[in-house]
Amino acid sequence: MAPLLLQLAVLGAALAAVALILISFVAFITATEMPHLHRHEDEKFFLNARVQREALPSIRDSPTKQLSVVVPSYNEEKRLPVMMDEALGYLEERQKYGSDKVRVITLVKNRGKGGAIRMGVFSSRGKKILMADADGATKFPDIEKLEKGLNDLQPWPDQMAIACGSRAHLEKESIAQRSYFRTLLMYGFHFLVWFLCVKGIRDTQCGFKLLTREAASRTFSSLHIERWAFDVELLYIAQFFKIPIAEIAVNWTEIEGSKLVPFWSWLQMGKDLLLIRLRYLTGAWRLEQTRKVN
Repeated sequence: MAPLLLQLAVLGAALAAVALILISFVAFITATEMPHLHRHEDEKFFLNARVQREALPSIRDSPTKQLSVVVPSYNEEKRLPVMMDEALGYLEERQKYGSDKVRVITLVKNRGKGGAIRMGVFSSRGKKILMADADGATKFPDIEKLEKGLNDLQPWPDQMAIACGSRAHLEKESIAQRSYFRTLLMYGFHFLVWFLCVKGIRDTQCGFKLLTREAASRTFSSLHIERWAFDVELLYIAQFFKIPIAEIAVNWTEIEGSKLVPFWSWLQMGKDLLLIRLRYLTGAWRLEQTRKVN
């Protein structure tokens, strides 16, 4: 009986090794070597207050504002106005960021959440760049917590630093409100993030993140993933470049209308996590110490 069990164990290990090699090969041959940074001609302009086309700036230009806020939006007619009212009201009270408030970049094709944020980042004017979700789940005044977290990381190497909003402190409460299946999916995703990509960050998926301009340029110019798991690759890239990262607890409320379909979205993100790890591991994707933005 024992020799049979040993043979089965060896066979199982061999099959697993073959499967891993096959998956790695597929991940390698299907990877694009460099991130796709092409911008359609119509995506180089926005309509100003006079309804005239005006050229968008570049992340490589010198900053002209203290803060840029990038909000990806797709079919957000109901949730976006509420979020924008809160954000603009807060920023106007601070009297810090000028009156040139909103610019809308209309993408020719759906690039995914990560692709949309990257286009916004590359068109930003701020010394610091905030990513914020259109649902307004995180209250905008919590930016002050991120700013403090960013400042506490000084001195910033090459002026690069990132502060990530985090909902990890709300985990016990969220478990009590979720089904066992969704809780299992959550823990499985967190394990894959830790095992394959990012160490030391408990909540990689919170959409409330503050980056210095230099950190945004370095990380987003190397980004490949454009769908929901882009946050993980973004932080993987940041850790590769040894960019200091602070994880900051923020207030968060679940807002109805999420585009995530629990099972299939988590399955897609799990696949993306595996591809991130395998493609960097096999050399299909490489991170260079210097990278120019197209």
